[in-house]
Amino acid sequence: MVEAFAVASGKGGTGKTTSTLALGMALAADHDVTVVDADTGMANLLFHAGLDDAAVTLHDLLVEGTATGVSEATYERFGLSVVPCGTSLAGFEAAEPERLRDVVAELARDTDVLLLDSPAALGSKSAVLPVVLADRVVVVVEPTIPALSDGLKVQEYARSYGTETAGVLFNKVRSEADDVAAKAERHFGGPVLANVPESDAVRAARRAGKPLLAHAPESEAAARYRRAADRLDVRDGDGDAVADRFRSAVVPDTP
Repeated sequence: MVEAFAVASGKGGTGKTTSTLALGMALAADHDVTVVDADTGMANLLFHAGLDDAAVTLHDLLVEGTATGVSEATYERFGLSVVPCGTSLAGFEAAEPERLRDVVAELARDTDVLLLDSPAALGSKSAVLPVVLADRVVVVVEPTIPALSDGLKVQEYARSYGTETAGVLFNKVRSEADDVAAKAERHFGGPVLANVPESDAVRAARRAGKPLLAHAPESEAAARYRRAADRLDVRDGDGDAVADRFRSAVVPDTP
């Protein structure tokens, strides 16, 4: 079985990478989980996962003619398989976004859940491809009307390529945000997975180079992420069939 989720948002700074790793660790209690930093231009998952010294990254896999295998860029951390992306401008310029299809296809053959930490904006092929490749999208937003609007744009684009909405995750919540949550339930194709509070523990985890659930597993924010993961009903999918779909996916035009 395998299902691919794109973790996406309409703008940067929403806590998307924190959310990707937190959901991944929570889901890893019951599934084999692989996390891919698909943000080839503004990658930072490697800093959250303590992989800032990784010798081989996704950038190396996206360059034609290299002999680098996917396994060389896959690291076992915190109960997850993690494929980080590099942060150099040269690596970004050399990378060919279309090759992400083959990387994801290979990973799909040997995992239960694929989490694609997606770029925040939808302004390039490298940004939209993870959303197009995924089965469903988890939309991470802050609980404000403008952020909700940005998240809805992500969902609209995802739906145009047949990607369903798994749910919306409110992050950095300073109150219960009931009114905004109610609006989200009406407009998004999936449920509100959780309201994750603004948290000093999240910032401390980032400074420590650890995912939140490893650094502060008893925090309220960690509990909310586990609740969100419990609401993601992972669906069965044939790994070979999913891999073939990824490999043959049409690279979308820029929105």
